[in-house]
Amino acid sequence: MDWSRGEVLGRGSFATVSLAHVRLLSGDHPLPPLMAVKSTPLSASAVLRNEEDILSRLNGFPYLIRCFYSDVVSSCTEESYNIFLEYAGGGSLRDLLLRSGGRFPEPAVRRYTRAILLGLNYIHECGYAHCDVKLQNVLVFDGGAVKISDFGLSKKADDRAKGFRGTPLYMSPEAAARDEHGAPGDIWALGCAVVEMATGRPPWPNPPDGDAWGLLFKIAFSDASPEIPADLSQKGKDFLRLCFSKDPAQRWTAEMLLGHPFVASTDAVEDIAGAPWQFATPLGASPTNVLEIPSYASFYPMEDENIPADSCDLSAADRILELLSPAPPNWATSPRADSSWIEVRAGVLVQSISP
Repeated sequence: MDWSRGEVLGRGSFATVSLAHVRLLSGDHPLPPLMAVKSTPLSASAVLRNEEDILSRLNGFPYLIRCFYSDVVSSCTEESYNIFLEYAGGGSLRDLLLRSGGRFPEPAVRRYTRAILLGLNYIHECGYAHCDVKLQNVLVFDGGAVKISDFGLSKKADDRAKGFRGTPLYMSPEAAARDEHGAPGDIWALGCAVVEMATGRPPWPNPPDGDAWGLLFKIAFSDASPEIPADLSQKGKDFLRLCFSKDPAQRWTAEMLLGHPFVASTDAVEDIAGAPWQFATPLGASPTNVLEIPSYASFYPMEDENIPADSCDLSAADRILELLSPAPPNWATSPRADSSWIEVRAGVLVQSISP
């Protein structure tokens, strides 16, 4: 395949996402002329390789992002590993939330929740857990269709290997306390996403001084759960109570929740083509200070090559206690610190380009 790299759509710790314009196809590859290419140095490509492997097993389901192709490109300085994904012209569901006045009306919340549930149910039926469900990882397509993306942290649901992964504000009690990441954790995170869609606010108040570790301690060892919005319907409140069961064994599954009246009612299954979103609106900038990191940044598995080996021997509780301090956290010395946040979407107009 002959392709050229377009504008950068996003940049993070482990990969850069750009537009990819296909100039020439080799053989009978039914590839779209415009895709999103996610790239990382070949020497640090484990997360992207995991994403490609899992998507290759899940490919084709309408509520999951499609992965079309992968390749390795050599330059004068390094080799890069690339995976080619569906391009979502509407950005993420959080982008859409910000462009829609900061919150969705309940009928839209129901429809988006049902779409995410359909994707999660398929992922779980295939024996996997996503492990990083959040609005930033749900992409918006033409007509308002949404698909789950970002499978770099995903794993087999029965894989008991320990690894601290996910996003603090969406993390389940069992993940924060015991490094247990599975299908029940995805349901807890879905509940957090519903709260955010309904209120425009994170499921937990941003901790003072960006103290993600204090928040994780609260999630892991207190009886607290995200606050259920008071103005949500009784069906919505009941749905969230089922998502926020502290005992993962008692938490409803995606299959069970698909039968709940909150998402099974007529307005939840109708086509969402009328959703209030548009292309020609500036998207939000990437986070540029550490206070935003606890809300939306993902923690990668502790087995990552950039983490000191001895930190893997500590339980999640021990790691949280070790990092708790009355002083503000020193992100600059944290193994997860990343000073390379770059604005790539501020003022950029994203346009739909038809094949």
